Amino acid sequence: MRNLKSSSRRDFLQCSALVAAAFATRGLHAQAAAPQRKLGVALLGLGSYARGQLAPALAQTKNCYLAGVVTGTPEKADYWARQYNLKPQNVYNYQNFDKIAGNPDIDIVYVVTPPALHPEFTIRAAQAGKHVISEKPMAVSAAECDRMIAACKAAKVQLGIGYRLHFDPFHQQLMRHAREQDFGPFMKMNGAFSFVFGRRAWRIDKGMAGGGPMMDLGIYVLHAALMAKGGEAPVAVTAHEEPKLRPDLFNEVEETLRFTMEFADGARCDGTTSFNQSADNFRAEGTKGWMDFKQTAFMYRGIVCDTSAGPLTLPVINQQAAQIDDFADCVLTGRPTPVPGELGKRDIQIISAIYEAARSGSRVPLALPAMKL
Repeated sequence: MRNLKSSSRRDFLQCSALVAAAFATRGLHAQAAAPQRKLGVALLGLGSYARGQLAPALAQTKNCYLAGVVTGTPEKADYWARQYNLKPQNVYNYQNFDKIAGNPDIDIVYVVTPPALHPEFTIRAAQAGKHVISEKPMAVSAAECDRMIAACKAAKVQLGIGYRLHFDPFHQQLMRHAREQDFGPFMKMNGAFSFVFGRRAWRIDKGMAGGGPMMDLGIYVLHAALMAKGGEAPVAVTAHEEPKLRPDLFNEVEETLRFTMEFADGARCDGTTSFNQSADNFRAEGTKGWMDFKQTAFMYRGIVCDTSAGPLTLPVINQQAAQIDDFADCVLTGRPTPVPGELGKRDIQIISAIYEAARSGSRVPLALPAMKL
C-alpha cells in the first residue's frame, strides 16, 4: 500500500476484509468436504468454560460433535448426560478415564482443567490413542509441555492448543497484515487484558494455575504481539509487578504485572495484565499505518478493530466452533494443526522469562525459534 490515498486504502481494507471473512467461514484452510463421520469430542473438566462456551460451540461444529464428558463430580456427570443425551458408556470420571481407549465414539479429548492438570490428562488421552486439544496456557512449565508433546508424538496423535483467536476474523487480519506488511512492519505495540477477580479459586492458586493474571490473561497480549510480528519471538523481556492492593487475596500470585517484549528488529510490545483492573485492548503501529483493537480485543465475540485506513467490518463467528472444527479437520485430513504444542510451549517459555524478569528486576534475554502464524 505505497502512497495510497485514504479512500483507496479504505477500499483495499474493505476488499481484504471480504477475503478474510471468506476464510473465516471455512477456517484457515480448506476443510474436508462433508466428512462421512463426524468425530466425537469428549470434554474433560466441566467448569464454566466447558459449560458456557465449548458445549454450545460443539452444537455448531460441522466436523465433530459432543460425544462424551470426563468429570470428577457425579452430579455434573448426571446433568451433562441428561442435557446432551450422552451414552452412559461415554461418561467417565478421572479414575476410569483410561478405559476411553476402547471407545470408538471418542476421537478427540479436549482438556479443560486448570493448567497444572493439563499434562496428566493430555498424556493419558494420548496413551489411549485419542487426539488432544489442551486449553491454554498449555502447562505451568516448559518441561511439562515437553512431556505432553513427546507423549502425543509417541502415540501418533495430534496435539493442539486452545488458541481460539487464531480462528477469529479480526485476528486473522492482524496475522495477514503482519505477513503482507500492508502497514509496514509493526514496530510499536501495546496491550492490556485485565479484570477484577475477587474470590478464592484455582486461578489464584499458584500450584494449579502456575501464576496469576499473566498466565490467564497476559498470554493473550503476548500472543497478539507474536501475531503482529508474524511469529517472530522476542529476544528479551523486562517486567515488574505492581504493589498489591489485595495482598490477602493475591498471596500466592501476582495481582498486576507490567512487561515489555523486545524483538530483533527493534520492535517492542508493552503489556499490562491484572486481576484487579479492567482492560481489554491491543494496538499495533507500523511504519505505514496501524491497527487498534479497542476495548474488546480478546473477547469471545463483539471485537472491534479500527485501522489507519478505516474500521474493519467482519462477520461475527463462534471462535470456539471454528477452532474445534479446524482441529477435527486436521485429524480427518492429516494436516498439522496451526496451533501445535510447540507453539504453546514457546508461550510458556516467554511467560517464564517475564516472571524471572519481574522477580530479578533484570532484562532477561531469549533465544527462541520463529513459528509461522
